[in-house]
Amino acid sequence: MQALRKILFYLLIFFSTVLIVITLLSLFYNLSFWYSKILDFPRLQYFLLGILLLLFFGLFNRKWNIASFFLLSGLLAVIVIHGSLIYPYLFGEKPVPDHDGEQLRAETSFDILIANVLISNRKSDDFIGMVKQRDPDILLAMEVDYWWLKELQVFAKNYPYKMEYPLDNAYGMSLYSKFPMENKKIRFLKNKDVPSFHAKIVLPSASSFILHAVHPVAPVPSSIYPDNVGEEEIALLKIGELVAADSLPSMVAGDFNDVSWSYTSRMFGKKGNLKNVRIGRGLYNTFDATSPILRWPLDHYFVTQEFALVELERLPKHGSDHFPLYARLVLK
Repeated sequence: MQALRKILFYLLIFFSTVLIVITLLSLFYNLSFWYSKILDFPRLQYFLLGILLLLFFGLFNRKWNIASFFLLSGLLAVIVIHGSLIYPYLFGEKPVPDHDGEQLRAETSFDILIANVLISNRKSDDFIGMVKQRDPDILLAMEVDYWWLKELQVFAKNYPYKMEYPLDNAYGMSLYSKFPMENKKIRFLKNKDVPSFHAKIVLPSASSFILHAVHPVAPVPSSIYPDNVGEEEIALLKIGELVAADSLPSMVAGDFNDVSWSYTSRMFGKKGNLKNVRIGRGLYNTFDATSPILRWPLDHYFVTQEFALVELERLPKHGSDHFPLYARLVLK
């Protein structure tokens, strides 16, 4: 029994040390190294693991010496560092205000649903049924190939305005709107095989905003799909510059393949003076829908100061590895 306790204690020290080192490394950003970006993703998991290891260390440790206090300090630092990044999402002030409770005017409000459908997913019925039930004013589907494009034609009658760019590389997109879309543009901000959509959405009140629909590449190496391994991910930063250069209200929506507390996301938001609708409301983890543990927020809505939020909801999974994200907003 004593030997088992000793083994468990050494394992506890080992995992605590690894977590402390990972936490420290996660504070140093190098946008050229994909593994540096990945360290930024599981902040909630680091936080919870830090609390768990701290509790076990308190139970198993019998000698309080300098090494013990160093390890204790390290675990406390882990909890503080990750907790400080998560805290604003759960308890912080909302940079995108709630709708003030006045009667919602259809002329200035709209709802939008974004979903990464997963290119290999061939169960479209669940997704189509969910969209029909929600009936959003704007629908953005990502990872659309030619098979998915054909399936999405069921919405053609309900959405007279559209942008479509199917691809077999998991970065095709389709954007459907009940409202007119003007000045439609497809840009390739970083990779010639990864499009982004840009359009002015005109609401019934005649007020309008710019919608930037994006799906930057994932920060992991791939032998099948486009990647930016060894390169800086600048697509989001370019979007921030586009927003800053435009006087109209703006929304950036899509699967960012990045968590909203990352260096890139924060710099992009700062460049465009964009606000994250999640902050003050929750994490709304949208990936990975197939894992109950390894989940983080990859699908986002960022808006300028002219918007207020009525509703934000993570919708049920539909065969993809992403949960859809639904929002209803008001253009003030």
